[in-house]
Amino acid sequence: MHRTRREFIVGSAAAATGLAVAGKGSQASAAAGPQAAESAALLRSSPDHPKPASFDRLDEAWHRGRTEILQARLREAGLSGILLADRWNLIYFSGLWFTSTERPFMLYVPASEGGPTFFHPGLDRDLVASWWIEDHETYFDFQHGEGAFPNLGRVQMGATVDLQRWIFKGLRRRGQTGPVIGVDFPITAETSAAAAEILPQAALRKASDLCEKMRTVKTPEEIALTQRAMNYFSRMHAFARDYILKRATEATDFEVQIETVRHGADLIMSDIKRDGKPHTAVGVQIDIGVRTGIGTAYPHPNQFHHNRIRKGDALQVAGVVTIAGCGGELYRAYQIAPHDSMREKVWQVHTDSCRVQAEESAAGVTCSYVAKRVHDLQVAGGMEKYIYHRPAHGQGWEGHQPPYIALGDHTMLEAGMTFSNEPGLYAPDLGFGYNHSDVVLVREKRGLQLSSVPYTKEWCFLKL
Repeated sequence: MHRTRREFIVGSAAAATGLAVAGKGSQASAAAGPQAAESAALLRSSPDHPKPASFDRLDEAWHRGRTEILQARLREAGLSGILLADRWNLIYFSGLWFTSTERPFMLYVPASEGGPTFFHPGLDRDLVASWWIEDHETYFDFQHGEGAFPNLGRVQMGATVDLQRWIFKGLRRRGQTGPVIGVDFPITAETSAAAAEILPQAALRKASDLCEKMRTVKTPEEIALTQRAMNYFSRMHAFARDYILKRATEATDFEVQIETVRHGADLIMSDIKRDGKPHTAVGVQIDIGVRTGIGTAYPHPNQFHHNRIRKGDALQVAGVVTIAGCGGELYRAYQIAPHDSMREKVWQVHTDSCRVQAEESAAGVTCSYVAKRVHDLQVAGGMEKYIYHRPAHGQGWEGHQPPYIALGDHTMLEAGMTFSNEPGLYAPDLGFGYNHSDVVLVREKRGLQLSSVPYTKEWCFLKL
């Protein structure tokens, strides 16, 4: 007899308590304990896994250090500074987590003298003022009216301010006039005209590659936070697997999704120190997607998933979990009995492809080489009809990040890069598809999958 949803949640809460007592960022396999649910006992962390972080976010010293390295690289490139508009570059170098909208928010980093400067909308004034970068300039809102600051009692219908020119004027007032200023955004004719008018001695140069290079090779602190996130995520997958087994065909994929998110939020947030004020519990993402049946047969299905789980279904538990922006994807592709030999074959080739990608992800080989090794295996297994995409993307704070494990990307892998692990295979004509994923850490000799969730048939082939 199936347990009710309430009975399962109450029981799993006790299991989660048993898992949590092992401490912040603990390795999943070490946390099983006598109260753990059945699937948690199957989790297997690798002895090669990095030590998980005990801290909740990258601190001011880390961000200052990254900014100092950027400044050195600006000098080497002959740049007097760089103006950053990309949200992830701003967060990476400043450490200020903010919400990106149509409102321009920029950070100027000089190559030598002086510290960085924020140019930001008024709604972020408390976030900015309470962070370590002291120099900042504020406009009221988008569209900003000249001289209009209702928050200061100045209410007037001023002329619409060109915020690009406003930022350039702010640089001019600070003596940041070139001769060459880097930017991480497209240099349009309009941008060039504004710079020529306000900073006539300065040339603009696209320099986003300086930031990209730093962000793709992860520091030990980022790797430690990523491992901590993956440890939590592994335990969330154990919860989801138990939920599927115990609720069985009474559950919908949507129900599994919602309860796994709830469980993950309770698990993670019980470990993170916070007081409700800004700058704590930042960059936390707990995003789970579950789909069952024919919805698994498409890489990016476009329908809402609210389907009852059925015997014979392929089922996928997917998602992204991050702490302070660090973490990544962890998917597992399930097959519910009964199944035929074709499903088993496709699942096995896909699973072998994940292993090959991880093993081949060593420093000194190219992304294209790893992609070829994966696609060669898939084609040799007779799966060419079911290949829809490259094996993986770079994993960063923004999610998808260069470089890509793709046949046309000839970037050389470096130790410290991280990638997804998802050479999925999809058979819409047969009504199923499989797509595991993980975070693969590039190392000197071979890559390392950072989760503790097995890729085995014991884990993934379920009988309800």
